[in-house]
Amino acid sequence: MNKKLLFLFIFFFLGLASVVSQNVSLYSQFNGRYDFAFIGNTLNTNENGTGAPCTITTSSSATVNLNPSDMVEAAYLYWAGSGTGDFDVKLNDVAITATRQFSVIQPTSQRPFFSAFADITTQVQTSGNGNYTLSELDLTNVIAQYCPNGTNFGGWAIIIVYKNAALPLNQLNIYDGLQFVPDAINITLDSLNVIDNEDAKIGFVAWEGDRSIAENESLRINGNLISNPPLNPSDNAFNGTNSFTGSSVLYNMDLDVYNIQNNIQIGDESASIQLTSDRDFVMINAIVTKLNSQLPDATVAIENIAQECNTRRLTIQYSIRNFNATDFLPSGTFTTIYADGIAVGVVQTTEDIPIGETRNYETTVIIPASVAPVFDLQFIVDNENGVAHVTETNENNNTFTQEVALWLSPEINAPQNVTACNEGNTRGTFDFSLQTGAIPINPGDTVLFFENNQDAVLSQNPIINTTNYLAQATPKTIYVRIENEHCFTITHFELVAIPCPPTVYNYFTPNGDGLNDSFFVEGLRDVFLHFELSIYNRWGSLVWEGNNNTEDWDGKSNQPAILFHGNLPEGTYFYVLYLNEPGYPSPLTGWVFMNR
Repeated sequence: MNKKLLFLFIFFFLGLASVVSQNVSLYSQFNGRYDFAFIGNTLNTNENGTGAPCTITTSSSATVNLNPSDMVEAAYLYWAGSGTGDFDVKLNDVAITATRQFSVIQPTSQRPFFSAFADITTQVQTSGNGNYTLSELDLTNVIAQYCPNGTNFGGWAIIIVYKNAALPLNQLNIYDGLQFVPDAINITLDSLNVIDNEDAKIGFVAWEGDRSIAENESLRINGNLISNPPLNPSDNAFNGTNSFTGSSVLYNMDLDVYNIQNNIQIGDESASIQLTSDRDFVMINAIVTKLNSQLPDATVAIENIAQECNTRRLTIQYSIRNFNATDFLPSGTFTTIYADGIAVGVVQTTEDIPIGETRNYETTVIIPASVAPVFDLQFIVDNENGVAHVTETNENNNTFTQEVALWLSPEINAPQNVTACNEGNTRGTFDFSLQTGAIPINPGDTVLFFENNQDAVLSQNPIINTTNYLAQATPKTIYVRIENEHCFTITHFELVAIPCPPTVYNYFTPNGDGLNDSFFVEGLRDVFLHFELSIYNRWGSLVWEGNNNTEDWDGKSNQPAILFHGNLPEGTYFYVLYLNEPGYPSPLTGWVFMNR
């Protein structure tokens, strides 16, 4: 689809839409020794609506000419024209893409108009004074649709905010959007703080004003009709003029500034602007006000919070700033501290804070038990338990909020003791690796094991082998350290060696070769300390008796009544083993074969 067909499609679609505009509202504020200037130029070769040729250029130039002591603080580029928009242009051959866009539709014709915005502060700071050329704003394929009703136009403007130490302390507000007349528009400029109205002024960036149309075209501030003759008569405020250069051939755009010293009062926090026009189609894109203002601007920031485990006492480092200000912030300015909306402390500045400076403070608060462990900690400066005492340039930036989680020791499940078979004299080999997952409630906590409490507290000499740990004597206490990001909990459990069922080996060879020379019962000796073992021959005669204090049966009889006292013949014998331990009420019985 070629550009012309695309435009006609968009034009038809927008023609079905309702009236669109963006209300003018505060975009940026500067407080200090600031002033402003406008530069810009039209792309029209003639004023529209006069029967002149329907032509338009794609570039034009204007000059920045600040004083050597003026320092550029900000520079905002606006460009506008007929149609739905060209949002990629060049300024001194530097490609610029709009970062914000505005649009309106003229109610009578249902034709669209646009404006665009880009922050070009760095470019203007770098380039400084000199010629600025905006190019590649190409509306040549668009304006033919607009010439019949005299609304074909294109142009650009730069709002420059500059600082100079010789200037008085001012508050400079930049408002933008895209609103239009006829019949009338009413714009309320808020966020004002008027201390002195001397040299108060207001500037407008407006589009499509016609010098030849002066039908009830009025501009009022707080109900007062204002003008700037001869450039801007009271009945033709927007007429293609530039107050900064004195030009009256800025076709179909206006860069105008008015003195409003007698139209705004000390103490005003807002101003009402009304623009009327019975015929001329005028679009307001940006408004700049400069008012004398000597006010501080208190802001607060939490810099650091020092905590200790398991306490609700917080030591907080915070800063009070007076940056966007035109006066010092007085000593004694209150700040109230809240935890989830509950006031927990009130502090004060201890000195005047000059413009653009910061003071650092420290305070300690105790968080009430009624506040959850995770809460919003909020500092509100110029606030004494809800009451403000200082008038500021901005009353809406006094709050700083930070989520805080109290440092609490990890929550744990009660550990269970770990058992293993008694290997003799309460010695045992233990696997307590499963405790790593069983004890902490939070699976992300770190679990370490130690042999004594001091090592656990100091987190030194941890037990590395938790799957095959040999305890020489039990019960043995194992200490557990559970750590989260900040705190730890110490708990413990016992390793307990228990008597497991012994294992009987039913064959032995008492031949003196040192191998399997005695009847061996694994897990018996030094485990079942009171066991009683009896050996019987095949005829049921008792041939040997022993316990934990005797040697293992080596094939000899220790019963004096036995005929073969000493070495017994090889063969099958029977044993009766009383373990004499709770849990083992019945004897173990079985056979054993002795082979010589």
